[in-house]
Amino acid sequence: MPLNTQLIGREYPPTATTVTLEALQKYARAYNDDNQRFFDPAAPGGIVAPPMFGVTMTWLSLIGAVGEPELGVDLLRLLHSEQDMEFLVPLRPGDALTSTARIASIEARPGAEAMTIELDARNRAGAPVLHTLFGVLIRRARRERGASGASAEPRSTERTAAAPGEPEFSVTQTIDSDQTVRYAEASGDRNPIHLDENVAKMAGLPGVVVHGLCTMAFASRVIIDRLCNGEPTRLKRLRARFSRPVLPGQSITTCVWPGDKHAGRIAYTYETRNPDGIAVIRGGIAEIAP
Repeated sequence: MPLNTQLIGREYPPTATTVTLEALQKYARAYNDDNQRFFDPAAPGGIVAPPMFGVTMTWLSLIGAVGEPELGVDLLRLLHSEQDMEFLVPLRPGDALTSTARIASIEARPGAEAMTIELDARNRAGAPVLHTLFGVLIRRARRERGASGASAEPRSTERTAAAPGEPEFSVTQTIDSDQTVRYAEASGDRNPIHLDENVAKMAGLPGVVVHGLCTMAFASRVIIDRLCNGEPTRLKRLRARFSRPVLPGQSITTCVWPGDKHAGRIAYTYETRNPDGIAVIRGGIAEIAP
């Protein structure tokens, strides 16, 4: 059944969460980040959460929207296709946040439907701290794809241009064999395609696959280490379009190209590739404060 387009614009009741030191450090370890701003209270500015930790702060709101029975989402046919996050205020231990989810759009695509969920988080003073666009594709069942049953599996919500020449730099990282288990525990995303080989194959995947947001977190470490001089609060926006699955044990290489200034920030483009040189993240954008 198609998604219920009558729910476009629906906003769900707010959910409340609190940033804890244990949770933010567990999240950093889940993608192998040892940045001292996440661990050392004596570091200048004190401890802050990894920017990508914000996904855990909006998780309950996201699940409330995706799990809406009237919406009609089949989780085994869901692909996380895009994530666009704007980090407005750094998160610190003890911060109390309220987040909301809104179904921003539902559109028909070849072989699938695309849906965007808008997530907003505010602190106890009501000031916005995080804005996220969460994009998914819901693959149609074979009988919905026409008599031949043939349909190219959609890989992202939008085609992106080829990378512009040689990158300014590239960094290779290795995904651990237990990365999906650790990331699931730290993020709350226990979708069985990341944990159970049989379920992953039922969903048409080669086996357990790494969370797209985990791959994005690995890329965020490259951006912060190399472009922000290790200062995570300088990262103001990060976008990723997930184009291929990453498997536990693989190495990934993030390539970065310089961009232009945008709204007082320096914008870079990036792409993350698997060992065969095929992009697993395309159309990446990172915006850095001076």
